[in-house]
Amino acid sequence: MTRDETSLLARVEALLADPAHARHPLHEALEDLYRHHLEEKERLERLISISDTYQRYAREDELSARQRYDKALKRQAKLSRISDRYQQLMREHNLALKQDSTHDPLTGLPNRRLFGERLKQEAKCAKRHPQSYTLAMLDIDHFKRINDRHGHDVGDQVLVAIAHVMRQELRDYDLCARWGGEEFLLLLADTQLEEAHAIVDRLRQRLSEIPITVGDMTLSITASAGLSEHRNGENPLEETLHRADQALLRAKRSGRDRSCVDLA
Repeated sequence: MTRDETSLLARVEALLADPAHARHPLHEALEDLYRHHLEEKERLERLISISDTYQRYAREDELSARQRYDKALKRQAKLSRISDRYQQLMREHNLALKQDSTHDPLTGLPNRRLFGERLKQEAKCAKRHPQSYTLAMLDIDHFKRINDRHGHDVGDQVLVAIAHVMRQELRDYDLCARWGGEEFLLLLADTQLEEAHAIVDRLRQRLSEIPITVGDMTLSITASAGLSEHRNGENPLEETLHRADQALLRAKRSGRDRSCVDLA
């Protein structure tokens, strides 16, 4: 209440309390009006209290709802991060599975499966376009001796070093795969036999220069190779590859550390 209202009520209370006005004709009406005012004041204060309580609860509910909403947002963001990470792990897992299914785990070179797929593609291209390709099978000379004398760890080291050199020396569009053990298979795309022979001999020379250190010893390796140029109409895996394998066999029988081409 304002100061004037408080002063007015004080005057009314004083008049009602004064015995001199007890018989005044307006005394009863003034007293009824005063009591009614007090009741209305009490009712208003009660309503204000209820309103204040409601507003406090409303603010608390709003704050609680906002907190719940913020908590839900944080939970959703966390779940999204977990989902994104899971998806990333699945993609990496699938890539790893694909890598494992198409590449040699030791050297990282393509394996037989991937080489076979690429060879089929190359054979289809050869049918559509007048181009040729050459297969070269390369074998590390006396590799068994390295394993027997120095252990398989050294043998693995030699294979990894060979794979590294092959990736460096071959052209981007060529393909080199680990065929098995110490054998490697090369697909020299769009390359005829004479050019392929020069490429393989240059590669063999580079391989012979690899220093493999074992303790206080340095090993050197040599390689033998057999080459065959694909012929139109023949099966590359059964015929072209067989002729390369036969050429490799001749290279070994001729003393190793050399390359032979298919002459059939």
